[in-house]
Parts: sequence; C-alpha cells; structure tokens
Amino acid sequence: MDTVRYETKGVCSSLIEVKIEDNIIKDLHFTGGCNGNLQGISTLCLGMDVNVVIQKLKGIRCGNKLTSCPDQLANCLLEYLQEYNRKEKQKTL
Repeated sequence: MDTVRYETKGVCSSLIEVKIEDNIIKDLHFTGGCNGNLQGISTLCLGMDVNVVIQKLKGIRCGNKLTSCPDQLANCLLEYLQEYNRKEKQKTL
C-alpha cells in the first residue's frame, strides 16, 4: 500500500493524505478546510479507482479561486501516478 502526503496550494485545507492499493483509494484524509464537505468527499472516494477520481474532480473551482480541495485531490493523485509510473519504468530498465 502506498501512502501519499500532498501539501495543497490555494485552498483552505493544508494537507491531503491518501492510502492507495492497486490503484484504489483505501483511505483519504484532509487537514483543514470545510470539515463536513471534505469528510463527504473522502467517504465518496473510498474504494474508487484513482483515475476515476481524477476524471471527476479535476478542474473544480471554489468560488473565485482557480482551484478547490477536490481539484487539489486530483492534482495529488496525478502526481502520485506520475511518480508511480516513473518508478515502474525504472524497474524495467
């Protein structure tokens, strides 16, 4: 199981922690932000494929901000996938 810690940018939450196994979100926690909404997002994302979550949340904005906590989660997962793919590529070299 991989554990990802992502420091958010431009939103009220400050940190996202995700546990991923076989590309499935097993645990998700936001530090800070709108507690009820982020608990809801966390619960909805449990058991979902990382790619599906990215597809659904990427580009969501919060008010006048260019990003949102859901968008930051998508960015977190994109970074995770890039790093995972980089490591997998290195294994084959």
